[in-house]
Amino acid sequence: MTYLGRVENGAIVLDGAVTIPNGAKVLVEVLAAPGEEEVSSGSGMSHYERYKSVIGAAKGLPSDFAAELDHYIHGTPKKHQ
Repeated sequence: MTYLGRVENGAIVLDGAVTIPNGAKVLVEVLAAPGEEEVSSGSGMSHYERYKSVIGAAKGLPSDFAAELDHYIHGTPKKHQ
């Protein structure tokens, strides 16, 4: 379950009529501080922009590495022989 809320005087106040049982374990993730834009999982960068510094960094891999990743990483049988 995911609930939205805010911090008021050091306490977390959930939006809406939400009841969470006493003793329930929770995970608190700060989405945005006051005056900041909400943080999202993406940074607005393309995959290329995000990973361009590592593109081509792996050397000496088999030519079928991408197609047979499970074989090379986990030892499963090759799909394409």
